[in-house]
Amino acid sequence: MNLLLLANETAAAEAGQTAGSGVILVIYVIAIAVFFYFILIKPQKKEQKRLTAMQNDMEIGDTVLTTSGFYGVLIDITDDSVIVEFGNNKNCRIPMEKSAIKQIEKANHD
Repeated sequence: MNLLLLANETAAAEAGQTAGSGVILVIYVIAIAVFFYFILIKPQKKEQKRLTAMQNDMEIGDTVLTTSGFYGVLIDITDDSVIVEFGNNKNCRIPMEKSAIKQIEKANHD
């Protein structure tokens, strides 16, 4: 009879340890998910909002830096594309998507 009680107590102790380790595992998974959200996802969303606001605020005459590293001047803006003029000869005009604009320097409208 003692062996049967000892076996039941051992099984109950093992079940308690398994349930406790399961809770700890869930806590670790939640902590990792929260970590990834604040380290990776939230800053990326913030940067995307900044870029969208910047691209919506573009005006003709602004100096822009493209994602490929070229500086130019905006000469036309449509819904989803722009025409950028590069160089001094005024003949190098390239249409591109707004998403290709990385940085904007506002023109001085005196």
